[in-house]
Amino acid sequence: MERKVRVGVAGLGFGANFAKIYQHHPNSELYAVCDTDEEILNRWGESFGVERRFTDYRDMLKIKELDAVHIVTPISYHPGMTVDAFSAGKHVACTVPMATTVEDCRTVIEARRKAKKVYMMMETSVYTREFLHVKKLYTAGKLGKVQFIRGAHLQDMYGWPDYWNGLPPMHYATHAVSPLLSLLDKEAEWVVCHGSGRINESLVKIHNSPYAVETAHIGIKDSDIIAEVTRELYDVARQYIESFDVYGEKLSFEWNLLEDGLPVLHTGGETAQRIQVPDTADMLPKEIARFTKEGVYDEDTPHRSFNQGKGYHGGSHPHLVNEFVNSIVENRDSYIDAEKAANWTCTGICAHESALRDGKRIAIPLF
Repeated sequence: MERKVRVGVAGLGFGANFAKIYQHHPNSELYAVCDTDEEILNRWGESFGVERRFTDYRDMLKIKELDAVHIVTPISYHPGMTVDAFSAGKHVACTVPMATTVEDCRTVIEARRKAKKVYMMMETSVYTREFLHVKKLYTAGKLGKVQFIRGAHLQDMYGWPDYWNGLPPMHYATHAVSPLLSLLDKEAEWVVCHGSGRINESLVKIHNSPYAVETAHIGIKDSDIIAEVTRELYDVARQYIESFDVYGEKLSFEWNLLEDGLPVLHTGGETAQRIQVPDTADMLPKEIARFTKEGVYDEDTPHRSFNQGKGYHGGSHPHLVNEFVNSIVENRDSYIDAEKAANWTCTGICAHESALRDGKRIAIPLF
């Protein structure tokens, strides 16, 4: 592609942060913005200097010269909006998860194959500075053979928009699942999951999902490693954390217990040290390198996604934009393509099914 990729961002709450990165990426142009809230739409549209503003997503898709869309909307809209974009001939980036049913994941894959366009699930956890650091250690052989991996995403969702209410924990599991599978570069094959505790009865009835915590053991294809994932959304007293731990024969990495702490590298025996994980700005084009530590949100314009946990998801946002834009420019699949996104997403979907069936082992579709 000789010209810049023209991108439209749908959903300007959380999505405004990504919009600014597209605006500065050397190979993309923030061409249009969309939000159902007209006040939010115009405020950010004016801030970014974008004249093409839409309250109706389908109207934005009608722009012939628009190359791609980035969907940053409530979970239930993801599969439908993705399929609509492919039908309009657009490349698609979509926030997590891909969907909340296996059938919808399959529908997105089929639509992507028919459209022959790029799909990328914008999973932050595999582009954080912590993950990229551990991935370098693993690739260099410094961890040795990995013996065990586990991930957790614990978050208090009271006070968030109503569409989160009662959501099954594992239906939003990709933040905990993805670093484990991405590190090993393998697929999840089966899952066994158990639920624990019970959330407020007013929330249980919404999705018929009773558990306060869901914990899964995941079988990984062509591997002797069993991964563990823990998720909770309501009624557990725990500071927000999106974490992964990796235990190797030579080195092991453990996430910091508290948000303002440091992760730990175990070097064998009784030896361990807290480490300062380096930033990853040097891995990005200079025009967007600053966005590993900077965005549109600050104390004057806060956003709940950044009030809980480390701001900007470990510096991942510019990496996600860079990979999506480059995959279009280079005419190749993105790193988190439709099949990989479906495997990561369906791991959580099947885990919740297993929990509801008293820990029955469930095969995960291999797309």
